Amino acid sequence: MERDLAVRLDGVGRRYGMGGTWVLRGVDLGIRTGSLVRVEGANGTGKSTLLRLLAGIDAPSEGRVSGRRRTAFVPERFPAALPFTALGYLTHMGRVHGLAAGAARRGAAEWLERFGAAAYARTPLSELSKGSSQKVAVAQALLAEPDLLVLDEAWTGLDAPARAALDRAVSDRTAEGGAVVFVDHDPRRLPGVADETYAVIGTALNRLTETDTSDPARAAERQGPTVLIEVQGPQGAELPAPVTAASVATAAGTPDGTTRLTVPRPHSDRILRELLTARPPWHVVTVSAPAGERRGEER
Repeated sequence: MERDLAVRLDGVGRRYGMGGTWVLRGVDLGIRTGSLVRVEGANGTGKSTLLRLLAGIDAPSEGRVSGRRRTAFVPERFPAALPFTALGYLTHMGRVHGLAAGAARRGAAEWLERFGAAAYARTPLSELSKGSSQKVAVAQALLAEPDLLVLDEAWTGLDAPARAALDRAVSDRTAEGGAVVFVDHDPRRLPGVADETYAVIGTALNRLTETDTSDPARAAERQGPTVLIEVQGPQGAELPAPVTAASVATAAGTPDGTTRLTVPRPHSDRILRELLTARPPWHVVTVSAPAGERRGEER
């Protein structure tokens, strides 16, 4: 097992029941630490089965899963009929993940606040709405800062602020060295950000590239919206590594020493934080949409 892999699947297959139809077969996949991986495929093709294998919820019928590190999973359907309040459940899950009681309770309250669900902290899970239940499901996975975060339609049912909070949490998790694997029905989810994209076709897993589609609209969706950040740094300083890694394009050497960065919009908050907290910090001159995207919005 390579040291930079969060989990590896070798020749993995999965079927349900003796002699049942194979859902997946011959899957070879390595998920690198710090990476964001998208899984696509039509309904019923085995995407959820793949995610459950990665998370250790299901065992393979053949092949081998190795190297799985501390893992958290958000299922497509959260079992809300549990004998806990929202805060009680999250605190319990924090303890399961190895947190001390006080840290688990503080973390539970913090994540409920971040997802706009603090008002439901003492509400029984069985009385929560679908959207509020989903916020609890996502919070329990993020609570212990897992090495591998597996998200199966995790954005479904969340309101816009909570979806944005989850986008930021995914960005933060990968920036801190965690790996994230996700499935989402919306092709615009985290556009242009995933390091790798795979599609389940038949029983096989296929890695996609930008040239795998001839649909210009879909290619644009994968490119996704970007943000133009202009910065000026200390004399002779190099950009922080996370900034360089997330930049789509970098142009330096303007007469006034300005460096222009074009970054995926979901990563912009993290990039700005990296620049402003660098030692010594960089000066942010402007933050705007690139000219081409501004023209598109005006139309």
